[in-house]
Amino acid sequence: MTTPGKNPETIRAMFGRIAPVYDLSNHLFSLNIDKLWRRYAVRSAMRPTDRAVLDVACGTGDLTRELKRSAETGCQVYGVDFCLPMLELARRKQAPPVLQGDGLRLPFPDESFDLVTIGFGLRNMADYRAGLREMARTLRPGGRLAVLDFTTPSNPLFRAIYLLYFQHILPLLGDFISRSGAYRYLSRSVLAWPSPRELARDMREAGLGNIRFSELSMGIAVLHIGEKPSP
Repeated sequence: MTTPGKNPETIRAMFGRIAPVYDLSNHLFSLNIDKLWRRYAVRSAMRPTDRAVLDVACGTGDLTRELKRSAETGCQVYGVDFCLPMLELARRKQAPPVLQGDGLRLPFPDESFDLVTIGFGLRNMADYRAGLREMARTLRPGGRLAVLDFTTPSNPLFRAIYLLYFQHILPLLGDFISRSGAYRYLSRSVLAWPSPRELARDMREAGLGNIRFSELSMGIAVLHIGEKPSP
């Protein structure tokens, strides 16, 4: 099932167009806080015993590289994304091995990984619930899925300020830098995204347990971690 407004080819083409300015705009619009979010996600989700890690929707490879920096010797880290221009940038940045592939049909056998991560990518899948099930499929029993994405702050005052920026200022800046409507799409997609509790429920329905989430930077982003139950 394809979610309305989430045609895969449209999303792929949009990210291909903004690939050259993707890193610059992300760091600029978040005041570099996105780097701290990724580091926190890796510290929270990774274990010294992990031997195989996959970063889904890896984009230009920032989270993939952070995983590799934190991995113990002998741990294999891979990235996968369906947008080739993004992967080309990841390779230039000397990210770990990155492959072109669809997050809804991952090119890996069942129970291949100790940890699967996805940073700011689940929201862009045509069917994110199917994406959760597919990532859970590739986890070994006891393995973890870490989902890092935007959310909407719950504090009324901060939420009002955030929405003013996110709905009106960010799209204008994004149009100027990217010369595309990508950041208008970003605003719409975040506002339509499930709440942290709703996403935790979806992760449980995908077969994951022991789900916990942490809201970051006053609720601008949220990290979910769930575990695949052992038999």
